[in-house]
Amino acid sequence: MLEKLQYISQGLTLADQKNNILKALDAGAIWIQIRWKQADESAFSLLAQQVLQVCQHFGAKCIINDHVQLAKELDVDGVHLGLTDCGIAEARQLLGAAKIIGGTANSLEDVQQRIAEKCDYIGLGPYKHTYTKQKLSPLLGIAGYEHIIREIHRQELTPVPIFAIGGISSLEDIQRLTETGVYGVAVSGLITQTPNIISSIKNLLP
Repeated sequence: MLEKLQYISQGLTLADQKNNILKALDAGAIWIQIRWKQADESAFSLLAQQVLQVCQHFGAKCIINDHVQLAKELDVDGVHLGLTDCGIAEARQLLGAAKIIGGTANSLEDVQQRIAEKCDYIGLGPYKHTYTKQKLSPLLGIAGYEHIIREIHRQELTPVPIFAIGGISSLEDIQRLTETGVYGVAVSGLITQTPNIISSIKNLLP
C-alpha cells in the first residue's frame, strides 16, 4: 500500500535540497521523491546517497526522478519516470518487481498508456501552474481530474493509484482534489515553504 502523500524535493543546491528534505521528514513525510533537474550526475548521486541514509533513519521511502541506473546502484525504493524518460518496462527489468516505479501522465491517453505499462502509480497533472517545473503540459484543473477519473471507471481500466501533481498550493486545493477520486497527492512547493502543513494534508487525504 502506497503512502498517499509524496514530497517532491526542491532546491537549487545540494544543501538546499537536503535541508528541505530533512525539514519534510521531521514534519512527518514518509515518502520522498528526489527531483533536482539542475544537478549534474555526480552531484545528484551524492545527494541521493545522503538522502537515502536519512530516509532509512526515518523509516521513509526514497525514490528518485529518472536516473534508473543510479536507482539500481544505490538500491533506493524506486523511480519516477517522465513520459520522455526511460520506459517503464525497461526500468522494471533493471530494478525488479519489488521496486516502486511511477510514471507521469498529462492526459487520459497517457493514463491508459501508463496502466498498460504496469507502473505502480501515476503522477497526473499539472493541476495548476507551478513554478517548480519548466515546460508545463496543459493544465488539468478540477474538471480534468474529474473527467479522467470518471473515464477510468467507465472503461473499467485496471486500478492504478493516481496522484495529483503540479501547482498544489493550499489545503483547499488538496480538499478539492481528493473529492475527484484521486488516490493521493504529490506536493513540492507547499511543503518546502511550510513543512508543518504535512499533518494537515494527511488529515485531508482519504
